[in-house]
Amino acid sequence: MIGLIGKKLGMTQLFNAAGQQIPCTVIEAEPNTVLTVTNTSTMQALQLGTGAQRTRRENAKGEHTPRGRRASAAELGHAKKAGLDAAPRTIRSIRLDEKGNAKVEIPQHNVGDVINVTIFTPGETVKVTGTSKGRGFQGVVKRWGFGGGPNTHGNTKHRRPGSVGAGTDPSRVIKGKKMPGHYGAERVTQIGLRVEKVDAERNLVYVRGAVPGPTNGIVVVRKQG
Repeated sequence: MIGLIGKKLGMTQLFNAAGQQIPCTVIEAEPNTVLTVTNTSTMQALQLGTGAQRTRRENAKGEHTPRGRRASAAELGHAKKAGLDAAPRTIRSIRLDEKGNAKVEIPQHNVGDVINVTIFTPGETVKVTGTSKGRGFQGVVKRWGFGGGPNTHGNTKHRRPGSVGAGTDPSRVIKGKKMPGHYGAERVTQIGLRVEKVDAERNLVYVRGAVPGPTNGIVVVRKQG
């Protein structure tokens, strides 16, 4: 389903007509530009872009400025096809014909179209995809929720995983064994979130509950059929 690229600003609270407190995540979704339209027999999708990258330019002395990360010629050419002067800072593809939504009418868009927060209405259900907070190398208690060993009676292995391998047969550690390792910093999708408020003037969407990622993290908000 159609969606938007946004930025997670943080959490706040709203109050409904009954006076109930509703925790909400505020997502800033500036207007997205359609860069590419894919319409084949196997997939229908849109490539959206938002923000702007710096581009190389010459000053009076003929020097190229500014230094640092600048958009490549390929990125500028791709953006120019959509009528943009600068290459988007963030690009995401959103599939329109997701499984389970075959009966839903697919909206038609063209390259260069602009999509904003008005596609969402309060009360509808959305799903938000983002990159979870990175927590570095963690043990099994924090990473997988292991109970750990006893804290008394002489036990010295409080948070260790314990035995990890089998005996004579198959005499190895089974693939997929829950072990210590890198935790977080992975793609996460939170489903079943309700839109509580849409502020079109400030390009804000208030979504009930928490969404993955840190403050100022990039997220994709999509309608859930």
